Amino acid sequence: MLVVNGVTKKYKKFVANDNLSFTIGDGEVGVLLGPNGAGKSTIIKSIAGLLKYQGSIEIDKYDNHSIEAKRKLGYIPEIPALYDTLTIDEHLEFIRRAYRVEDDSVKERLLDRFELTDKCKKMGKELSKGMQQKVSICCALMHDPSVVIFDEPMVGLDPHAIKELKLVFHELKEAGKTVLISTHMIDTIEDYWDVVHIMMNGRIAATKHNAHDPSEQKSLEQLFFEITEGISES
Repeated sequence: MLVVNGVTKKYKKFVANDNLSFTIGDGEVGVLLGPNGAGKSTIIKSIAGLLKYQGSIEIDKYDNHSIEAKRKLGYIPEIPALYDTLTIDEHLEFIRRAYRVEDDSVKERLLDRFELTDKCKKMGKELSKGMQQKVSICCALMHDPSVVIFDEPMVGLDPHAIKELKLVFHELKEAGKTVLISTHMIDTIEDYWDVVHIMMNGRIAATKHNAHDPSEQKSLEQLFFEITEGISES
């Protein structure tokens, strides 16, 4: 479970996140949807423990800065951060040893799934953006985290990797994991989400649940464009 409670992040006078609160439960896929600059990446980085902020964030009831929380978290950043002189295989091996994953076959399955096996000797600096993204996804999944956060995960991916990643979302959900996806591309999230928080100007402007409710007349797409285009035109 992921609990974000009253998180505010400021860069001097600029408020990037303004008192954000939301919860994503076990077996749920949550989405932060909004245009560039809405504050999505800021809250993702805060959850990952990379930024200082006001408020609190818990990962499976542990403070997100604790060792226990970090063991349970998988993080795929918007911009992959690989080591230039480590090979793909060495990146995954580093994560395997760091998290003490005893089953070496996990690495082989991830490499095969994302079509990296025949490229595993390539170094980080030799990889395209899409290949770096695939390595980043594999590294984040290596230790079987209970909470996984994805920041714009499909940017740069080839069609096969996109298909596999969508299957990963479904599998994580079925396994009872907590998934949070940040994106500005509404057409990439399809129907596998449970809750979408639409962000604008550092705040959650609206929340929509993926459950049949006769009282809800607007689709996610209608709600998204009403909020984003309506505010931008005012």
